[in-house]
Amino acid sequence: MPTLLLLMIVGAIAFALWNSARAAAERAEALGREACRAANVQWLDQSVHASGIRLRRGHNGRLGFERSFRFDYSRDGSDRHVGRLVLRGGELVSFSGPIADRETLH
Repeated sequence: MPTLLLLMIVGAIAFALWNSARAAAERAEALGREACRAANVQWLDQSVHASGIRLRRGHNGRLGFERSFRFDYSRDGSDRHVGRLVLRGGELVSFSGPIADRETLH
């Protein structure tokens, strides 16, 4: 009986980790897509790729995951550039990639 309980706990933890990783990837995808749209560049491959994960303390002092993602974009269809973003929880803490034109922001 204790083995079944332990297996259920491990399964619940694995599911929670998978679910939070999936949510972070969806958030990163939305942010990358929006950045490309705002900068009027082409978002390539229609996806983001996880490039790292580590434990970090948030602004509230609690430990959480900080996930790094990369995505590709093109300015004219013949070039390829790499954008990167870092999420701590669901919060964007770092971004490098296409920048929106000033005209697009108004």
